[in-house]
Amino acid sequence: MSNGRKKLLIIGGVACGPKAAARARRLDPSAEITIIERGPLLSYAGCGLPYYIGGSIPELDGLRKTQYGVIRDEEFFNSVKDITTRTRTLAETIDRKQKTVRVRNLETNVTEDISYDKLVLAVGASPVRPPVEGLNLDRVFSVHVPEDARKMRELIESGEVDKAVFIGGGRIALEVAESLFAHAVDTTIIEIEGSILPEVLDPEIAATVAGALRAEGVAIFISEKVLRIEGNEDGRACKVVTETREIPTDIVVVATGVRPNVQLARETGLAIGETGAIAVNERLQTSDPDIYAGGDCVECTSLVTAKKMYAPLGSTANRHGRVIGDNVAGGDATFPGIVGTCVMKTMGVNVSSTGITERQARDLGYSPLTCIVPSMDRAHYYPGGKPILIKLVADAKDGRLLGGQVVGPGDVTKRIDVLATALTSRANIDDVANLDLGYAPPYSSALDTVAHAANLLKNKRDGIVRSVTPMELRKRMGRDEDFVVLDVREASELEKSKLDDKRVCAMPLSRLRSSAEEIPKDKELICLCQLGSRSYEACRTLEGMGFDDVKFLEGGLRFWLELGEWNG
Repeated sequence: MSNGRKKLLIIGGVACGPKAAARARRLDPSAEITIIERGPLLSYAGCGLPYYIGGSIPELDGLRKTQYGVIRDEEFFNSVKDITTRTRTLAETIDRKQKTVRVRNLETNVTEDISYDKLVLAVGASPVRPPVEGLNLDRVFSVHVPEDARKMRELIESGEVDKAVFIGGGRIALEVAESLFAHAVDTTIIEIEGSILPEVLDPEIAATVAGALRAEGVAIFISEKVLRIEGNEDGRACKVVTETREIPTDIVVVATGVRPNVQLARETGLAIGETGAIAVNERLQTSDPDIYAGGDCVECTSLVTAKKMYAPLGSTANRHGRVIGDNVAGGDATFPGIVGTCVMKTMGVNVSSTGITERQARDLGYSPLTCIVPSMDRAHYYPGGKPILIKLVADAKDGRLLGGQVVGPGDVTKRIDVLATALTSRANIDDVANLDLGYAPPYSSALDTVAHAANLLKNKRDGIVRSVTPMELRKRMGRDEDFVVLDVREASELEKSKLDDKRVCAMPLSRLRSSAEEIPKDKELICLCQLGSRSYEACRTLEGMGFDDVKFLEGGLRFWLELGEWNG
């Protein structure tokens, strides 16, 4: 270096790249830092695009502002950070021997070579394009870049959009669907898998979210494949055709996930990991020690399974950026991995997950021990409480927590963050049950739902109680099996909702001890109540009275009803 200043070159200017640059600048005030970005905008909050579409964020520039209201544009990075930025500039090749990157200005088509001492790849991911005809029609969007969001909002505000079809039922689809719903747009979601949010929720938990969306008027079709998008004479998308139906529409949103941008890394000879993303070590170095990578283009290590995983999350990208910024400035920071925590909201329902699902645990060879617990997000007697539903997944062999899912109108973020922390610490269910969590009636019950769920897992592990899930009971009630469903709710509750089956017998918990002779001892008994706690108590009572084959309905009648059209 002729001037003695370290040259740091960063390819990618959205999340991880600017974070790495800002951190490096704070640690090394003299470094020459340059950011190359192929798009027109720098350092914008891509996760906020759905909320801009719906109008919650009035201006697109709101996604580029600092906390004190200054837009993070080229002038901001130059004057405040002393960082050179080049937008609309494409990095074409990397010469690792000469330590240069050839870039091309997309407006002037002029190329030049930029030298570096340390190089950072923060090139993100691109939307997956499913094998569907008509993806290039007008009014087919991916909501991956601000320009798509701007066009969608303009169409919606002009009154030209009455109907929308989403191909894919993941997080982006559900977030954008909520934004369209706020503008009275009829919305249809088509998911090829057997449930929405298949990567983050088990099917029965996803079914409760789908039920809430359907209750608001969103049409959801699962296990259905889109064949093509048809356009009108003006080249605009006007119909989506699946294997079983044709759906008229004004716009189409393709939300089938993203894949990491690895072409530049592969052409450069850098190692690509087993997930298809760029392989990096704990310091976020690639196979070339002078080239770092982070954000949506790299794979991470799961702190739950110790296996590689691909999890394109804005939170992870920013954490990557800080570690990279430390290291390119001469530090020795490490990034141990992630547990894969995500949260979102859609149609008044909060959705969160962390770790792995029951289905993923089974596929990975674990022996999953699970529980489902409905509750309120605060003390039941405190006004304003809202329902939540929690599912925990643990390893039956050693009790270690493997994952959690929390959904509902209530506060799920507190619970999922507790579970994420527990997963990071490799806690077992005994540890989770004994966590000293904050309590006051406006915020939780004295024994929070997280601890209650962990205690239920302990009871199941220790053989204190046996349960039947609503999914299992639904299947069994569809067959000619001989068992008794003992409804231990009070008479006033039975008037509001009950199961219509000849095997259901009403026996309030308050009468259970005095009327036990009315209950057959030679049949399997499945106790149910509204939430599961009374039916659990009924099980313990009956077993103490000599009944041998007693179980309780996990999740209670509330979860049964929330499953809606779920058929397993």
